[in-house]
Amino acid sequence: MDLTAELNTAAWRKASRSGTNGGDCIEVAPLSQGRVAIRDTEAPGQAPYVVRGEVWAAFVDGAKKGEFDF
Repeated sequence: MDLTAELNTAAWRKASRSGTNGGDCIEVAPLSQGRVAIRDTEAPGQAPYVVRGEVWAAFVDGAKKGEFDF
């Protein structure tokens, strides 16, 4: 499937802890070939980042360990 078509039909989701105001969040969507798309909820019309599944898994692991805390 063409990536653009796949993104148009992607099943976007955001964290359950995100607020209901619609902003300040990112959304993710699983794609074919293990890829993950990431977009800003405040700019859903902008092109999302698309990363390999291994990159997403490393990011999630680092986030859980606090590696990105400011």
